[in-house]
Amino acid sequence: MASPSEQTTSVKLDPELRGRVQKLADARRRTPHWIMREAIAEYVTREEQREKFRADAEAAWEEYQATGLHLTAEDADAWLDRLEAGEQVAPPPWHR
Repeated sequence: MASPSEQTTSVKLDPELRGRVQKLADARRRTPHWIMREAIAEYVTREEQREKFRADAEAAWEEYQATGLHLTAEDADAWLDRLEAGEQVAPPPWHR
């Protein structure tokens, strides 16, 4: 039974997709409802992360346009290589 904070939402599925959901539910010993809730939760989480990445990239672009500060790919790669090797190194200086 749904808790007071949960609401019912209908989703119309074509027969082929409904069958796929049922087959997966059977294989996982779960209900189709559980499979659909998990799928929606994973999709929403992924899309929220994608939206955050897009917003962060847009903010970085706006900051670059305003300040001109940047790193070259070579500087960034060298710094990341050193970090990956276990060195504790500060980021390289920014360029204009």
